[in-house]
Amino acid sequence: MGSDDRAKLMDSLKANRRSARGRTASAPDRSQATSPKRKVFDFKELPQVKQLQMHRAAADMMGIENPFFRPHDGLATETSVIGGHNYDNFASYNYLGLNGHPKVNAAAKEAIDRFGTSVSASRIVAGERPFHGELEAALARIHGVESAIVMVSGHATNVTTIGHLMQKGDLVLTDSFVHNSIAEGVRLSGATRMNFPHDDLDALEKMLADHRHKFEKVLIAVEGLYSMDGDFPDLKRIVKLKQAYDVWLMVDEAHSIGVLGKTGHGISEHFGIDPTEVEIWMGTLSKTFSSCGGYIAGSKVLCDYLKVSAPGFVFSVGLSAALAGSAIASAELLEQEPERVERLQKNGTLFLKLAKEAGLNTGPSTGYAVIPVIVGDSAGAATLSNRLLAKGINALPIIFPAVPEKSARIRFFITSEHTEEQIIRAVETTAAELDAMRADGTAVDRLIKAAR
Repeated sequence: MGSDDRAKLMDSLKANRRSARGRTASAPDRSQATSPKRKVFDFKELPQVKQLQMHRAAADMMGIENPFFRPHDGLATETSVIGGHNYDNFASYNYLGLNGHPKVNAAAKEAIDRFGTSVSASRIVAGERPFHGELEAALARIHGVESAIVMVSGHATNVTTIGHLMQKGDLVLTDSFVHNSIAEGVRLSGATRMNFPHDDLDALEKMLADHRHKFEKVLIAVEGLYSMDGDFPDLKRIVKLKQAYDVWLMVDEAHSIGVLGKTGHGISEHFGIDPTEVEIWMGTLSKTFSSCGGYIAGSKVLCDYLKVSAPGFVFSVGLSAALAGSAIASAELLEQEPERVERLQKNGTLFLKLAKEAGLNTGPSTGYAVIPVIVGDSAGAATLSNRLLAKGINALPIIFPAVPEKSARIRFFITSEHTEEQIIRAVETTAAELDAMRADGTAVDRLIKAAR
């Protein structure tokens, strides 16, 4: 960025502050002549787009390269090729190393050869295929419940299920760290939403005591493994609470299936809980099952009802053959090779132990597949990610608004395929680069230096 651009940016920042201090509400002057109609709206005029451009300009001033949307040149497993160079890869959900597995690839190819690349319609119209039922039976078996329903998007699965089952006059109690898809589902439903502080079950119990009697249906929504912090809730206590207050429980197992439990059957196996005591299990196909899509598992009555009434299922095309085939093969491998789960858990434990010994802030992570290194500010997290890439390690930052600004972090995804050497190198390099970066000052210090 040139000196003129920097000056314009600083002037713009100052002008915005003056405008915010002196802004008063005023009605538009209708006496003024209206401007001529435009053929198309320029989205650069949106305030949120202008703000994004200002953030990008500030990052340019500090010399921070955009760490996002870098194309990978091939299969991303424990290593990946970016720009023709090999990197140790800690930025993929390939927890059990099944993406690219020969059996998984073969199943996807065989499914395409038989059924093509699309089922061409919603399943309720003309898109039902044998593999849909086979996949749903496998997922129900893994979760230990009667039935399952598969949809084409994990995010849409939460949105349409919550949005459909709940309504105005109902209450949804959510952990403050739940995924955006849960929040969007509640917003769509029109139900009242109340957040309890992350993993604070005393606060959840108080909310139930204070508010349960005011609502017809009440749903508690938590995650089996929180994707930003790598911790999990006390499911035994939550089940007791939901039974005591006669409410529903939904557990999002997007990151815990294949990760928690001795054989990877999730948080119910981890705690030794009867999975039929939970009304709604949700999961995704894009992580352990090396495919794409989402699902609900639970009673046959629930799943049958969703199949004929949930808008995100009824009015959406069915899962394609390749995606179903790869997910079915991955589910089979999960059950046939539990040693993958053991390796994953061993690797996560090692990474967390070494990170703590190195003085890295890993937050509440329990060492199951997701381990953050909290940096503190978005610019710092992006800078650290770029410094790691320069050292041959691909690990992406999580920045505001995905997490609070003071909790920006590098998020490491551990897999069963990472070697001990890769884990040691990642921790040692992260600690060294973070120390070197902090010696250069804060993000504000770097911005001031760049603007001079």
